[in-house]
Amino acid sequence: MHTAVHALNVDKARFNMIEQQIRPWEVLDARILSLLSDVRREQFVPEAFQALALADLEIPLSQPVVDGECMWPPKVEARALQDLDLQPTDSVLEIGTGSGYMAALTGKLAAQVLSIEINPVLAQQAKTHLQAVGADNVEVKVADAAAHRFAACLPQAPYDAILIGGSMAEVPADLLELLRVGGRLFAVVGHEPMMRATLVRRTGEKAYHTEQPWDIVVPRMRHFPEPSRFHF
Repeated sequence: MHTAVHALNVDKARFNMIEQQIRPWEVLDARILSLLSDVRREQFVPEAFQALALADLEIPLSQPVVDGECMWPPKVEARALQDLDLQPTDSVLEIGTGSGYMAALTGKLAAQVLSIEINPVLAQQAKTHLQAVGADNVEVKVADAAAHRFAACLPQAPYDAILIGGSMAEVPADLLELLRVGGRLFAVVGHEPMMRATLVRRTGEKAYHTEQPWDIVVPRMRHFPEPSRFHF
């Protein structure tokens, strides 16, 4: 009986997450809303934070907390996915696997996903989570993605979509070159307290179109280049 009540409570919390957090953030893509019901976010959340699995918060992934190792609030995850507009034939690169939750969602929308994680412990946990939900088209690789001009990402390039799981000062040109023409990249760009969700589309061999549709502050990616903020 207790288990049945718990399941009901979790399902109600999931319904509330979608209706009260995600829809008001202009996430109206029916595929994504349906996915958020199907892929259970709590399966990717550390034991210590299970009570917050469906709350409108960043959730730490390590204890003690390591700067930047967190799950984004659900509305941010959902809006980023909607902006990327993934197609069933897409090949996707994710940098920053974290819990594996975004990779699981991405894998349900696209053909294949390569997800790169700098922390081997998180990578192993993510692999376990992804196996549990049957995400067979997602590969998790332990590497420092930004090292040597994104060398770890090269073998499967070009990509139809690239998703960056943290913020950066600006999008590195080497990363944009991994996009197929017609491909798009989602990243959060800027400096606190002002960062923008940034969608870059490769429109030609040397041509890119950038939109910054909404504001959000998320933790920094590790080892991404930090250009000087001083201009003379």
